[in-house]
Amino acid sequence: MTTFNLSNVISAVCRFGLAAVWLVSGYLKLIDPVGTKKSVEAYELFSMDIAHMVGTVLPLVELALGVLLLLGVFLRPVAAVSALMFVGFAIGIGSAWARGLTIDCGCFGVGGENPDAGALTYIEGIGKDILFFLMAVWTVKRPFSRWAVYA
Repeated sequence: MTTFNLSNVISAVCRFGLAAVWLVSGYLKLIDPVGTKKSVEAYELFSMDIAHMVGTVLPLVELALGVLLLLGVFLRPVAAVSALMFVGFAIGIGSAWARGLTIDCGCFGVGGENPDAGALTYIEGIGKDILFFLMAVWTVKRPFSRWAVYA
């Protein structure tokens, strides 16, 4: 007989939730490569060439992280990379906000210039990144290794 273990439930939600986040965001970026590159350009953090490279590689990295989490391959390292990426995304959004850029984050598909972007847009984007960061940290600490290929 198995007993209910809340920490295992949280671990499963974090692992599979992060997998879903990466798979959806990576797919939405992959199907619109031009829009993804424009989203990266809108942050004004990189030269045009670097922004295009990031816009090309980012969806593939996100999809790879999602697949690895879903399969349970290298759970801790993949979750650690995820946590670092969410910190980077939050810093990027905060930087855009601080510099007065009016952009949509492009987190789940096309972002870029958005004249309607206000404080709530940035707070929402940073809030999502903080939530996903916490899920990734939980997965580093307590990976849900059931149904894992190689945890």
